[in-house]
Amino acid sequence: MSSYPYGPGSVGHRIDEAIDRIQLELRHAAAYVDGAVIPKVRSESISALRTVADSLHKFADHLDSKAGNRPAQPPEPPPQPPEAPSS
Repeated sequence: MSSYPYGPGSVGHRIDEAIDRIQLELRHAAAYVDGAVIPKVRSESISALRTVADSLHKFADHLDSKAGNRPAQPPEPPPQPPEAPSS
């Protein structure tokens, strides 16, 4: 049992009220994060990803123009070793 007296105005009662207020504030904070913060972060993330994709597309176009729009040449095959003489 608690050594604090329990009743209206007692320490135990005030602790219970404080716990109730904390729980209420936590519910409000969670609702705010779910309702305002998450949608804002989601929309800004989508916008940022589209900007990055556009920049990468422009960079790829730049690389193509520097290469003269010629298709990439396949690598040359490695040299063949000399054939052994037949006996």
